Amino acid sequence: MSASQQAKNQHLLWRAGFGINTETIKGIAAVPHRVLYKTLETASNKQPDYIDVADNTLKGLVMGVEQAGEMQQMEKPDNQQQRKEFRKESALDIRSLNTTWLDKMSTDDAQLREKMSLFWHGHFACRNLNIFYQQLLLQQIRGNALTNLGDLLKGVSKSAGMLNFLNNQQNKKGHPNENFAREVMELFSMGRGNYTEQDVKEAARAFTGWSSRFNGDFVFRPFVHDNNEKTFLGKRGNYNGDDILNIILEQPQTATFITQKVYRFFVNDNVDAEIVNSLAKSFYHSNYDISGLMKNIFTSDWFYDEKNIGCRIKSPVEFIAGMRRILSMQFDDARVEMVLQRALGQILFYPPNVAGWPGGETWIDSSTLMLRLRVPQLIQDDEMVYVVPKTDDDVQMGMKDIDLVNKNGISKGAMQLKATVNWNAYIQQFADVIDNQLYETIAAVVLQTSKDSVNKSVIESSVKSDKREDYIKNVTIALMATPEYQLC
Repeated sequence: MSASQQAKNQHLLWRAGFGINTETIKGIAAVPHRVLYKTLETASNKQPDYIDVADNTLKGLVMGVEQAGEMQQMEKPDNQQQRKEFRKESALDIRSLNTTWLDKMSTDDAQLREKMSLFWHGHFACRNLNIFYQQLLLQQIRGNALTNLGDLLKGVSKSAGMLNFLNNQQNKKGHPNENFAREVMELFSMGRGNYTEQDVKEAARAFTGWSSRFNGDFVFRPFVHDNNEKTFLGKRGNYNGDDILNIILEQPQTATFITQKVYRFFVNDNVDAEIVNSLAKSFYHSNYDISGLMKNIFTSDWFYDEKNIGCRIKSPVEFIAGMRRILSMQFDDARVEMVLQRALGQILFYPPNVAGWPGGETWIDSSTLMLRLRVPQLIQDDEMVYVVPKTDDDVQMGMKDIDLVNKNGISKGAMQLKATVNWNAYIQQFADVIDNQLYETIAAVVLQTSKDSVNKSVIESSVKSDKREDYIKNVTIALMATPEYQLC
């Protein structure tokens, strides 16, 4: 049995975005899915605004350092306190960058761009405590998320955040550092096993001199660049970093590697090799047109096969953004989103390592599943749940441990897990549904799996009022508190 039009559309909205939003629930079944994709595509065509949350004091400091002579000024012994203050304020600003971007994922019409950007954010994983570096890298990713892989790869490779994270500042003639060159091939383009150790060494020599200024601008330092001939992937020449990236892009394996990762993220963890090979060939011959690759996926018949619907575990970011979209929900304290990300295992701008988040079944364990099932209850007006952040530190962003305590166990510094929901707008979407079809209609909107996979009587037992509005509200919350809701 093929999926309904509503199921296909919601599948598209979850994979090409962060789920359905409140205002479109009523009409979701009336639009052909290819028309809906065109709408998503059009909304994501324009260039994104630069997200700038950096503190003005930091901006003044950067200007002063630049005028005084680059980073060396910050490394002087008498500037130790200045460096400490910079790192502290920068870490705070990265938290603001996190919640600001998550807000765009939850509310912006450019859903396809933001979802694609989340994919690239994990693919080009970078952890750096310099807010300017992170802002510039995010803009590079969001601005090129749907353009051309070559432009994106080169832009990211020249970003201050990535160059510093992968130690290319230390890559100099006569003393090459291979870290950057290795990860560019292993994680960002071709994948392990498609190059030799000698290729890594030669590529590292070509990337010597690639560096950045304190403000994040890319700079090439010719006096530390190895200007001798290199042999890379069977080719020989006096190559620089751009030459290496161009040779990498000439390899069909690059298209295959990227397409496989895209398929796992947007379609199914179980890769269909025949489909991926076909997509990769088209991607390669299009000169790596990312928007073309995504259109081939989202407008294909196989994408809407039932085996691909409701088969992926939502990442923590998808989980949070999806709830916010469908309920027009805002957390009263934006810091709560940071705490939830930490507790659920995915903090934007803080990947576990350069390989990013593994995803899939790793998103769920006994602890994170129990928290996911409990989070929807915070939306209830009478539910008081508190999250207590522990010792502050850079790596865990001040949330090393998480405790959930009831309203009688409030401790100093606790943050209330409270949200404001536009229930009136949500409830209005079901105004035309007759009472005996209300449960099935709500379940079809909230869940990406079959509504029969959830026990209706158990869900309805959560309803403590005869009012229709309370029924809609309580059934929605109860469905969100099921394991099935974790799938998209």
